[in-house]
Amino acid sequence: MTDYAVTFKQVDKYFQNGTQKVLHQMTAEVPQGVILTLVGPSGSGKSTLLSLCNLMLTPDHGEVFIDGKEVRKWNVNELRKYVGLAFQTPTMLPGTVEDNLMLAARLHQVELQDAEKKLEYVGLPTSLLTRNAAELSGGQKQRVALARTLVNPTSILLLDEVTSALDMSSAREIEQLIVNIQKQEKKTILWVTHDLEQAKRVGDVTWLLVDGEVVEATDTASFFQQPKNEITRRFLKGEWS
Repeated sequence: MTDYAVTFKQVDKYFQNGTQKVLHQMTAEVPQGVILTLVGPSGSGKSTLLSLCNLMLTPDHGEVFIDGKEVRKWNVNELRKYVGLAFQTPTMLPGTVEDNLMLAARLHQVELQDAEKKLEYVGLPTSLLTRNAAELSGGQKQRVALARTLVNPTSILLLDEVTSALDMSSAREIEQLIVNIQKQEKKTILWVTHDLEQAKRVGDVTWLLVDGEVVEATDTASFFQQPKNEITRRFLKGEWS
């Protein structure tokens, strides 16, 4: 294991048949065991960056390393066991909550160990195992999605706006749950958020992405209290979002 959970080396990513550059010469490193919060204007490449970490997308130029091994050299199934991904809107698979957990286990060829404990771990009652997953509230679905991701022995979690669709109370509960999981298991988390107060609360390290480039990358306290870049200062003042 290297000192860095994720390393980006001169990464370019294009869309629309190569006419739209989303990431430009991205070079940055994510230390092991931290929560990295990724902030920036819409369309700045944050979600694309996450997708490169588990081969949802591949770089057009450059390299992405997970624990020192380039992503394209990983077995995809092994990579996605190791690097979990949760989205803004959790998609529930047809069937019960238990069906959702079991399918995740089968997909990654692991045995589902104690489904009840998986639910308790994310703060849900075990009675929900037999409930139709589609009938759950938004907050419950997000917790099930996290439990489903954690069925696998993930060391890195990719979180894409996982609380933005929830009411404030549910969002804070999910936020605290993720922070607790990170503290207990020392996972590395890359967390895309548009909520700057959330980034300030949960982040150990914060990056600002603008037009596919890392404008500022530093510890979260310094990012918000003493930003070095004029673009960062303007962003934090809300001059664009």
